[in-house]
Amino acid sequence: MKFELQHTDTQTKARAGLITTDHGTIETPIFMPVGTQGSVKAVHIPELRDDIRAQIILGNTYHLYLRPGLEILEQVGGLHKFNGWERPILTDSGGFQVFSLSDNRKLHEEGAEFRSHIDGSKHLFTPEKVMDIERIIGADIIMAFDECCPGDADYEYAKKSLGLTERWLDRCVKRFHETEPKYGYAQSLFPIVQGCVYPDLRIRAAEYVASKGADGNAIGGLAVGEPTEKMYEMIELVNGILPEDKPRYLMGVGTPINLLEAIERGVDMFDCIMPTRNGRNGQLFTPYGTMNMRNKKWESDFSPIDEQGPSFVDRIYSKAYLHHLIKANEILGLQIASIHNLAFYLWLVGEARRHILAGDFATWKSRMVRQLDNRL
Repeated sequence: MKFELQHTDTQTKARAGLITTDHGTIETPIFMPVGTQGSVKAVHIPELRDDIRAQIILGNTYHLYLRPGLEILEQVGGLHKFNGWERPILTDSGGFQVFSLSDNRKLHEEGAEFRSHIDGSKHLFTPEKVMDIERIIGADIIMAFDECCPGDADYEYAKKSLGLTERWLDRCVKRFHETEPKYGYAQSLFPIVQGCVYPDLRIRAAEYVASKGADGNAIGGLAVGEPTEKMYEMIELVNGILPEDKPRYLMGVGTPINLLEAIERGVDMFDCIMPTRNGRNGQLFTPYGTMNMRNKKWESDFSPIDEQGPSFVDRIYSKAYLHHLIKANEILGLQIASIHNLAFYLWLVGEARRHILAGDFATWKSRMVRQLDNRL
């Protein structure tokens, strides 16, 4: 993997760059639709590729390990072949999913024991096993196995958790270098900066991660219950340490405003379930604010969803029709809302990139944040 930093904004730390993988080039800043189980919910691959214009999507190690399972994925030649997505893929390590199973898992030095949420069967994820699983899934970018510390954890817990994450990272790196990609193209391992909301732990974690010399680096454990301003503070602190010549990936964040604030602080890559999850609940994100399509006010509004919108669904379907579909729990409504929201997120980061390159990002971002905060 290669990263080319093309331009850094003079007024902020916002960056525009290019990530080159064996499955294609990614323009940053970039948003990555979440395809947890090998599928971005309610969205076909052609829509992802041609209308939403996604450049990279995510898969999840925990879910793909359980279903369809490693045997199927290895037989077919990896996730790209299985789901038909020919562009880059990133897999998270499953750490967040394992640790969210707080009633069904045990954590120790060796790894994390957990019970499947599907059938209750017992499993053990170690750093070495996670590296092997991610080799079999075959994503272009794979994440180290870490403990995702809760946002409200006390200092002692956060410190102990970070120590475990660092020791697991060492084992991930060792296993990664002991093994080879399975399907004839390169894979890159990204370490994850943890440390909760404690500046000294975040500094320590960022320095440790930076010392690994990885192709890129991730920031985890944010947007998990801590105040928003504290999240921005941690991003700024960490990005002051992580190398400038490597992409920075903020995991699981967030709202459109979160994305712009993080871009301003030097983040290059994002993922979040919000566009599809909120879309399935009838919420649309637009450049002018959010729309709740369940509200009666849209019942007889026959104007397009967004006449200037980036997706074909914005121009084909009316607000009244989408309101009807959502209220009637029609699957098409969930699909339209998901496509709209993902296309908007990709448009937003694309516009951020354009304004970074043009040199007026700060002015544009300030105006966009005001607009995005509206409820329509």
